Amino acid sequence: MKQSLIFIFFILLVFGCKEKTSEVISIDSIFEDYYKFKDRINPIEATKGGNYEYNDVIANYISDDYQEDLRENYTHFLNLLSELDPKELSEADLLSMKVMKWDCEVKLEGLNNAIVTMASPIYNLPSFELMPLFQIQSLHLYVAQLAAGGSVQPFDTVEDYDNWLKRVDDYLIFLDTSISMMKEGMSKEVVLPTVLTQKIIPQLDEFITNPVDEHLFYKPILSMPESINEEEKNRISAEYSTMITDKLKPKYTALKQFLVNDYLPTCRETSGLGALPNGAETYNYLIKLHTTTDMTADEIHELGKSEVARILIEMEDAKNKIGFKGDIKAFFEFVRSSPAQMPFTDPQQVIDNFNSIKERINKKLDQVFELKPKADFVVRRTEAFREASASAEYVPGTKDASRSGIFYVPITEVRTYNTYSDEALFLHEAIPGHHYQLSLQQENTELPEFLHPESMGVFVEGWALYAESLGKELGLYEDPIQYFGMLSMEMHRAIRLVVDTGIHSKGWTREQAIQYSLDHEAESEESVIAEIERYMATPGQALSYKIGQLKIRELRTKAETKLGSRFSITAFNNQVLNSGSLPLVLLEEKIDKWINSQI
Repeated sequence: MKQSLIFIFFILLVFGCKEKTSEVISIDSIFEDYYKFKDRINPIEATKGGNYEYNDVIANYISDDYQEDLRENYTHFLNLLSELDPKELSEADLLSMKVMKWDCEVKLEGLNNAIVTMASPIYNLPSFELMPLFQIQSLHLYVAQLAAGGSVQPFDTVEDYDNWLKRVDDYLIFLDTSISMMKEGMSKEVVLPTVLTQKIIPQLDEFITNPVDEHLFYKPILSMPESINEEEKNRISAEYSTMITDKLKPKYTALKQFLVNDYLPTCRETSGLGALPNGAETYNYLIKLHTTTDMTADEIHELGKSEVARILIEMEDAKNKIGFKGDIKAFFEFVRSSPAQMPFTDPQQVIDNFNSIKERINKKLDQVFELKPKADFVVRRTEAFREASASAEYVPGTKDASRSGIFYVPITEVRTYNTYSDEALFLHEAIPGHHYQLSLQQENTELPEFLHPESMGVFVEGWALYAESLGKELGLYEDPIQYFGMLSMEMHRAIRLVVDTGIHSKGWTREQAIQYSLDHEAESEESVIAEIERYMATPGQALSYKIGQLKIRELRTKAETKLGSRFSITAFNNQVLNSGSLPLVLLEEKIDKWINSQI
């Protein structure tokens, strides 16, 4: 009897273990754990997506401990995925698993690079461990944006206000680590170009010189909800004042002194990554990260020149249809300086113009799209402290649609604000571009949650650039200048392929890149300079737009050719949008399967 009981216990133990093991490595549990991991390592992204568990935390993503945590976990998740049998997965789960595997592998590769580290909270860009601060898309700018209220960080309850104070404490630790890392970079000759450091320094002045009651970090105090009682309001106000006076201002002062006195004299006069130790290898990695392809810098450079030549022919045709008699460069100058394209005297008129474009698009949206997001968005002027270096951008709302997305528009000087590409810009940033795609992605309950946040830039930006080409189908571009504006924006992205690779792979100077842009597009010199300096700060990211758009356009052409009269634009757009953002090889695999299923 005793032996029988032992045997039964042994059988239960074995089968119990098997059941437990199966549960641990089920695809759903892996997806869920990966989502929790992604939120933990990027708490600002968690807040952005509506998970408020980490609202009091900012990750010190350039620290050694943080990066070791990433290495361990990405390796762990890859090991879990290797235990799965792909044949037992549904088609949707298999696709999501492939995305997760690609993400883990490419992030591990970045962690093992000498210059790059991963999981920066800024627009899903990698961070440069030894160059953690830039004049654009940098944590010191993002934190200030959150601090002002009305953005991702909530300021609705006492807990919200207290959470932000804790987050600021973490941010100050990040700034200390940044200074340490930049000192290490100085010793290894991994430093910023002089011109970029010169742009960072004045950004700090607003946080040093402004009195407390006018300070950006004090703004949430000026609009505290009535639901907070008077005693708590007084306490919070006092603590925010102390935070600004005793913590923030001294830290920014120390950072500025370091940048001016120590860092700036060691900065380099070269513009690209290629001038840095391990720079060429790093840029090759960033091309892979941002394009999800194995294209080389030379291939992308030549593709860019080919696209520039093709679009230039279309621009010539558009110019002639408008009736302009001069050459294309003269037409660029005409568009840049035409008073008819600079009609506004008040920033609100710029916002109103974008809202009127939204109304026009909504009339024809059903003819092109079946899927529609629940979330709405607002058009808002970019904050003054970052406006001079900022591009137009979209920040998603929460996945439950409780907070709307925001389409930010920089309006540095309203009387010279040029409207010639506003319709294409709206299509890119709002509908059916970033707002549409990212909202659908995070509202899609069929996707594992780790695929809800903004992810693959080549898909996200490729879709948005593809969206610009849908203007005529959506009732826009009736004004030929606006159609030329669309071509100009496409040219702008084609130029990026040339100048980004030129700067970081071919030794181009900042001035060479600026001149190439001015020779081939209608953007103002001020705008072109800001753009070139952006590419200097974020190597490879600017490649994602055109590479992604060309692949989506190629897949649409393939579907139209193979399906003929059976092709449906709404069905095609559904297929592109209903699986979240994908590496291009997986997007192509998916669309090919869909095409074959329709034949």
